[in-house]
Amino acid sequence: MKPELIPVNIIIGDRSYRLKIEPSNEELVRKTIKLINDKIVEFKTSFAGKDMQDYVAMVLIWFAMEQNKTGEDLIRTEETINKLAALELMLDKALFNV
Repeated sequence: MKPELIPVNIIIGDRSYRLKIEPSNEELVRKTIKLINDKIVEFKTSFAGKDMQDYVAMVLIWFAMEQNKTGEDLIRTEETINKLAALELMLDKALFNV
């Protein structure tokens, strides 16, 4: 059975949007919207004279880059785990073959 969706009003870059979300996602959605709006303010401060669409686009690019970093971090973590497992195997062989 699908969970009941609740309506929420959000504002991104001076525009209001009405979404329907799962109640369990409400806090995450609100925190994400706050982060987006905080980044818009940050970009407004750094790049004066642009319009709101430019700032929203900048935030979108930043957000996408952050997602890629997360993926890269996961790959690096997996590579590190594999290297540590190989090192552990080598140490076990060295200790038990003495």
